[in-house]
Amino acid sequence: MSRVKFFQAITVAIFILSLTTTTVRSCPPSDRAALLAFKAALHEPYIGVFTSWTGADCCHNWYGVSCDKESRRVADINLRGESEDPIYQKKHRTGYMTGYISPSICKLTRLSSFTVADWKGISGEIPRCISTLPFLRIIDLIGNRISGNIPTDIGRLQRLTVFNIADNVISGNIPPSLTNLRSLMHLDIRNNRISGPLPNDFGRLPMLSRALLSGNKITGHIPDSVSRIYRLADLDLSRNQVSGPIPESLGKMAVLSTLNLDMNNISGTIPISLFNSGISDLNLSRNALEGNIPDVFGVRSYFTVLDLSYNHLKGPIPKSMASASYIGHLDLSYNHLCGKIPVGDPFDHLEASSFVYNDCLCGKPLKACAY
Repeated sequence: MSRVKFFQAITVAIFILSLTTTTVRSCPPSDRAALLAFKAALHEPYIGVFTSWTGADCCHNWYGVSCDKESRRVADINLRGESEDPIYQKKHRTGYMTGYISPSICKLTRLSSFTVADWKGISGEIPRCISTLPFLRIIDLIGNRISGNIPTDIGRLQRLTVFNIADNVISGNIPPSLTNLRSLMHLDIRNNRISGPLPNDFGRLPMLSRALLSGNKITGHIPDSVSRIYRLADLDLSRNQVSGPIPESLGKMAVLSTLNLDMNNISGTIPISLFNSGISDLNLSRNALEGNIPDVFGVRSYFTVLDLSYNHLKGPIPKSMASASYIGHLDLSYNHLCGKIPVGDPFDHLEASSFVYNDCLCGKPLKACAY
């Protein structure tokens, strides 16, 4: 081969390689088509988050879209209706979007994070096919008008760490398969219309640290298995229809710091274990708890909030409560307590509202005792 022909061959090879490289660096046409179908099902009139979704490469400057650097496949969709992003500050408002989430997102088979949050007007259901996305780690759909049920086979998403569907109108039961989400760390289903009991094997979620389940229609007992979730720090079942006793084992959990059972139908006595545990925010108000407040407070008792109001508790306020390391907010009102309110911390800084509407409490900050 002559030197001229050799350089011609090299030039042609470089040109072909450059075309190939350009093709590889663009997102696949199938991913682009899936995103455009997703966009077509939504209407966002104020902020203009979709105005940048033009051109052949959906990995380049498409607002809220991120791609894997190697494969150029779409990996993240992050669209929030409330943001400090400059495009929101320029409009001086939060976002509002209507429409529905198209099943076309399920064609984004390398999707890792899917956030479409706080748009207030998005309705329809969570696409059933979402459970077929094997790399999905985050689902965040908080603050919309999404209805329907949680997908029955949600448990197939073995990499899922965050499942946030709070502040929607989702109904139906918690699907049994949810307890197969062995990587789940953050579960937030607050303020929906979810009914039925917690799965008995709820404790099969070994990585779970926050379970925010308030403001639904959840019934049944608190499963004993919950206490086997070693990393659980925050359990909020308030404003539901949970019944039965509080498991004693909840007070023996290693890192549980917040337990909110406010506004349920919980009965029985308060487990002693809750008062010498690591729980610092304990809200048991508006239930049907009875019996005495256990006289077991000590140096391990540290409460930023201790709310036992609106129950059927009787007897005296335990004198040992004064030996607690700290009690910030205390509310014992609307019970059947009787006797003299102890003196010293924390009682010296509390107002009468912490003790009103009991049978016969007396002493500061209430009226003086007659005896």
